[in-house]
Amino acid sequence: MSESKAAALQVKINQTIPLSRAMGYQIQELDSRHIVVEAPLKPNVNIHGSGFAGSIYSLGALTAWALGSHIVDQAGLDVELVITEASIRYRTPIRESIHCLCRVSEKDRQHFVAKLLDQGKARLAVEVEIGKRAVLMHATLHAKQFK
Repeated sequence: MSESKAAALQVKINQTIPLSRAMGYQIQELDSRHIVVEAPLKPNVNIHGSGFAGSIYSLGALTAWALGSHIVDQAGLDVELVITEASIRYRTPIRESIHCLCRVSEKDRQHFVAKLLDQGKARLAVEVEIGKRAVLMHATLHAKQFK
């Protein structure tokens, strides 16, 4: 993991998305094709003592966005990056720290960057595994270069 890149991304997220601090969002691993994030259960708990669905969704979405942001930053691109669509499936309750894993294939990463360079916009579909596959999120990121 490039600790300096992970630290810079962590600062960017904490400064621009205040909710990330309240949730305890922490990048654990980061490279060109994957990110691992952890957040403690306590600030993200529901009335049943398990992970609050809204927090889980937010952590998953932020993890997907963070990987996309890292990919475009590595390519030296100045883009607007948003999640245009996401779906989530809660399979089992999460009763411990919330771990999120998002990864993309090298082929998908290269295609995303190439399309951004060629057309100025691109989409990237990702899956986020949350809580050891207790929850699965599918998200589509859309990036558009600033003119």
